[in-house]
Amino acid sequence: QVQLVESGGGLVQARGSLSLSCAASGRPFGFLTMAWFRQVPGKEREFVAAIIWSGTNTSYRDSVKGRFTISRDNAKNTVYLQVNSLKPEDTAVYYCAARLMGDMGRNSYDYAYWGQGTQVTVSS
Repeated sequence: QVQLVESGGGLVQARGSLSLSCAASGRPFGFLTMAWFRQVPGKEREFVAAIIWSGTNTSYRDSVKGRFTISRDNAKNTVYLQVNSLKPEDTAVYYCAARLMGDMGRNSYDYAYWGQGTQVTVSS
């Protein structure tokens, strides 16, 4: 089992920034491919970004490229999502997800482990 705990969400004005964190435990962090998804009420959970277990590759949805950055610190068992130039349409609950030594999937069913989510609200 893998336990994931997100933090760092909040209320921010448009064009502002936040730094989201996800602390993992339960399995060697270096074996986990990590991802961020987001969801708004009434819509499906959507892929935001992923970083492969080796840290050598990342993937982003088109609408966040150039604004969001995913990174990991294996010494701290933590994955980060730096979100800049926020827009009101980025408002959502952001979820951290993990899979064991897999590719950077873009579907929620690719990931076996999930955090509880952290709310990001962007005001216009």
